[in-house]
Amino acid sequence: MKTRSCAVAGMFYPKDPSHLGQLLEGYFSRTGPGGNSLGIVSPHAGYVYSGQVAAHAFSTITPDFSGTFVVIGPSHHGYVTSVSGIPWETPLGIVDTDTEFIDALEIGIDELSQREEHSIEVQMPFIKYRFSRSKVVPVMMGEQDPAHAAAVAEKIVAAQRLTKRDIRIVASSDFSHYVPEAQAKEGDLYAIDALTRLDVKEFYRRIREKRVTACGYGPISVMVSVCLCMGARAGRLIRYGTSGDVTGDRDQVVGYAAITVM
Repeated sequence: MKTRSCAVAGMFYPKDPSHLGQLLEGYFSRTGPGGNSLGIVSPHAGYVYSGQVAAHAFSTITPDFSGTFVVIGPSHHGYVTSVSGIPWETPLGIVDTDTEFIDALEIGIDELSQREEHSIEVQMPFIKYRFSRSKVVPVMMGEQDPAHAAAVAEKIVAAQRLTKRDIRIVASSDFSHYVPEAQAKEGDLYAIDALTRLDVKEFYRRIREKRVTACGYGPISVMVSVCLCMGARAGRLIRYGTSGDVTGDRDQVVGYAAITVM
């Protein structure tokens, strides 16, 4: 069976299953009880920097969820929007893809372009660890402009209506990149405030106004738009942090946020 092999295990997160499991157990032990999120924003940096924030995001989804995660990550290598249709390896075991949903999605499959992309991969161990019975639909976004984000959201909504799947949407994104921490917090929290009101148009405007260098603003916009179609009424910032919390360097940081939409 052909699978998507781990590309960044041993770099972004532990390759050893026992070490990885213990790390995730520790992260989730410091989060709240499961919630009722329809979608989340989860960061995709190395776990030492953003793993705890990501656990806070995933903790807002009830741990007995056994449906389908649509995981949307940005392409860091300039590829066009595509999906992966093969199972994904993690050190904790295989995560199966929802092939029926992928067939209904009408987005082209491109395994080669996803082979080295980390934005989706780093979410998979969290899903395998906490939601072992769930399946995934890995969507890698190329263009992230409002029109393209709206089109991707429409395809996800249409596929859900056709397949009747119980889905949750994961938008994989870090926020500001390599700026002073005060600047990162100001811009990131300003943009995130628009997400708490599920205002995608205002989110884009604030991103442009403050020149927020979030790498997955398109996936975030798709997630919010799909969740609105699923009946979402509000978003909430669960946790915000920066790489400076770990390194102590406050001059050049990357921002991370755990956001829930419900």
